[in-house]
Amino acid sequence: MSIIDQSGTFPIGNSRVRRLGYGAMQLAGPGVFGPPRDHDAALAVLREAVASGVNHIDTSDFYGPHVTNQLIREALHPYRDDLVIVTKIGARRGADGSWIPAFSSQELTQTVYDNLRNLGLDVLDVVNLRIAFDLHKPAEGSIEGPLTVLADLQRQGLVRHVGLSNATAKQIAQGRGITEIVCVQNQYNLAHRADDALIDELAQEGTAYVPFFPLGGFTPLQSSTLSDVAARLGATPMQVALAWLLRRAPNILLIPGTSSVGHLRENLAAAGLTLPHEAVEELNHMADIAA
Repeated sequence: MSIIDQSGTFPIGNSRVRRLGYGAMQLAGPGVFGPPRDHDAALAVLREAVASGVNHIDTSDFYGPHVTNQLIREALHPYRDDLVIVTKIGARRGADGSWIPAFSSQELTQTVYDNLRNLGLDVLDVVNLRIAFDLHKPAEGSIEGPLTVLADLQRQGLVRHVGLSNATAKQIAQGRGITEIVCVQNQYNLAHRADDALIDELAQEGTAYVPFFPLGGFTPLQSSTLSDVAARLGATPMQVALAWLLRRAPNILLIPGTSSVGHLRENLAAAGLTLPHEAVEELNHMADIAA
């Protein structure tokens, strides 16, 4: 058994994936824009991830744009049968690297075709609709129009499964009235736990929850607490944060990103990290720590 097998598995769509996956966003250039600093190193990270047992890769054609999908295709195509590639639509990039909502029928359709072309696929495994009423956090608003477009593309056979990103509980409920929602991808970590109740509800329903920014937005005191716990365990802060997330709920699928093979190996080693009870209790209270 490889160390990543210790993370367990959970279904996403009609596939079971290992709960420790890989997010490709950091393979693009600075600001997730333009080509990588080291093209060969980016390919090496992708190949190492799959060789280590990762069978869930998260990406989007607006990373770069087009860059990460083209790297994935170059490194891994033809793909292993058990590899699930999850992409997202709902945004585009400005010439200055800005992030621009792209919710029209034409934009969404074009983005699906862009993902298919750049990944070298005939059908996309899972497509997340990135909701952009607020670019930085979930915000209420109807998703009926764009999700109906995505559901139509699903009926055409271009998309197997649909998920939501940056979504509220109301939007998830609305989405389920249009098509099956197989995963939700929101910001969640030790210090940002607004989705606690949502995660538990999705777990009961058998729906995957995919947190991003596992170390994002910590205060200095929160970072210090995490670093202290990691030092006592002989681990890195990222390993502790990932191990806590794996323990938090069985439906959590992790997609930590990196452009370094060394960091990738460190992150995957989190699957084998056991957190003692006292460490878990300390970590559980990190969200209550003031700046």
